[in-house]
Amino acid sequence: MIRSALLVTLGVAITGFISFWCIIISIIPNSENRIHKIAKLWARILLFISNTKVEVIGKENIIYGKPQIFMANHQSDFDIFIALGHIPGQFRWLAKKELFAIPIFGAAMKTAGYIEIDRGNHEKAMQSLDEAALRIREGKSVMSFPEGTRSADGEIKAFKQGIFHLAIKSGVPIIPVSIIGSGKIMPKRSLKVTPGRVKLIIGKPVEVKSYTVENRHELIEKVKKVIMTNYDYWRETDTSVIKDMEEKTSA
Repeated sequence: MIRSALLVTLGVAITGFISFWCIIISIIPNSENRIHKIAKLWARILLFISNTKVEVIGKENIIYGKPQIFMANHQSDFDIFIALGHIPGQFRWLAKKELFAIPIFGAAMKTAGYIEIDRGNHEKAMQSLDEAALRIREGKSVMSFPEGTRSADGEIKAFKQGIFHLAIKSGVPIIPVSIIGSGKIMPKRSLKVTPGRVKLIIGKPVEVKSYTVENRHELIEKVKKVIMTNYDYWRETDTSVIKDMEEKTSA
């Protein structure tokens, strides 16, 4: 517990320092992309000091140069660092409003163009989705956790519908993301940090053009199935074994 307490203290100090400089940098016009790059560095630093190793699988499924909506399962606060640090390119977070209330850190999130969503207020939540649609029209991708909250038992919970309304409205593909092992690094409602390995699986794009608001539930189930299938498969798979088998086959 002493180690975890020291890590949390150091993490808070690093977060405050970097957040302060993000606010300073925001004075420069069109600084959002720069700040997102700094946020990516921040995430990687926190993963490094906590001795969290991340293996990324499926980078080739990202559509470079075009906006998309990333959707990931959610087990731990470390999912933020994992996704931010290891999903390439520019994207804007759809994040719960409570994070924006944190002094300095919340202001830094706003300077990065991240979008506050109030899940307890339908009208404000819809306004947030309109703002996200604007980001997409500007060519930015969006990142979200469709479960809306962390899963305490590792099971993937029901998905919220709002982000799928956004996908259908904007017409951009959804990139399903499966995060495996983050719950063991830092479980929900715990400040204990345990070193370990995490897998980040980037699934193939799911096109949304054939879906409407009326049949959105079919889209929700399709995306959820991809995330769950990749989660179950790669949770049981040792990629080093696969690589060895591929090398022997090609030899």
